[in-house]
Amino acid sequence: MNTTPSSNQHFTPTAATRRALVLGGGGSTGNAWLIGVIAGLSDAGLDVTEADLVIGTSAGSTAAAQLAGATPAELLAAILDAAPQHRTGPAGSDGGRVPVRPVADHLERTARIIAAAEDAADMRRRMGALALDLAAASDAAVQARWRATVAARLPSLRWPQQRMLITAVDARTGEPAVFDRHSGVDLVDAVAASCASGFAYRIGDNSYIDGGHRSNAENADLAAGYARVLVLSPFGGRSRTPVDWGMHLAAQVDELRANGSSVETIFPDSNSEHMFGANAMDLSLRPPAAQAGYNQGRALAEQRTEFWR
Repeated sequence: MNTTPSSNQHFTPTAATRRALVLGGGGSTGNAWLIGVIAGLSDAGLDVTEADLVIGTSAGSTAAAQLAGATPAELLAAILDAAPQHRTGPAGSDGGRVPVRPVADHLERTARIIAAAEDAADMRRRMGALALDLAAASDAAVQARWRATVAARLPSLRWPQQRMLITAVDARTGEPAVFDRHSGVDLVDAVAASCASGFAYRIGDNSYIDGGHRSNAENADLAAGYARVLVLSPFGGRSRTPVDWGMHLAAQVDELRANGSSVETIFPDSNSEHMFGANAMDLSLRPPAAQAGYNQGRALAEQRTEFWR
């Protein structure tokens, strides 16, 4: 099987009227918020899932794949109807609860890597090396369990006909990776790789880490050439990397606009910001995050309709 991701040169559309939907990373609460926003927009008469291109990163890759197999209303209902979760700590990659300290340790380790890195490429290589060290300590059962966890979240395990890009980073080389339905990689594996935070996920002979390390949590640059670009960012466009690396969402939005794209962004409002960042893996916050997103989507639908259509 060919597990080499498609190169970016294949992403430029031919039609100047095409629309791109960008779904950024943001943990468990970010995924719920994304679903909520899209469901709110849809209930108010604006269906953004009909985009010509959907770009998904980390939690956004899960949302993209979920929306390819179920309606926003169905996904929102599943979140709101889920059994209540206790606030015992962040969620582990296998869906279980883990102590807060290991998550904090990981954030501290990655912060040191960012501070020590010379540039973005150096940071990705260092992040990959850390993840490979952690992956070496895990067994095949851990990888299989993570794959099963991701598969259980997806209504359909097949790539949609709609154009979808799922981002990741090659853990060994630090090179950005982007999967689509022509990459020879299962949709489940692409999403599992994009969400691999803190360890490296193996696909064939290659290993990958979280797509948020590619450029930022949104990777909006992949929408270059599309006339209208709607970016949903659970982290509000924030980045942990230095501004002079040019990896912030604002820099990508400026570049897209400079090249002729019309770009709109949606960030969590001030009343729901506390559910992201440090709390992004708290499963008990998924329902309120989804509800907050839904309320925003409903409120923003009218002003976004003219832009999108």
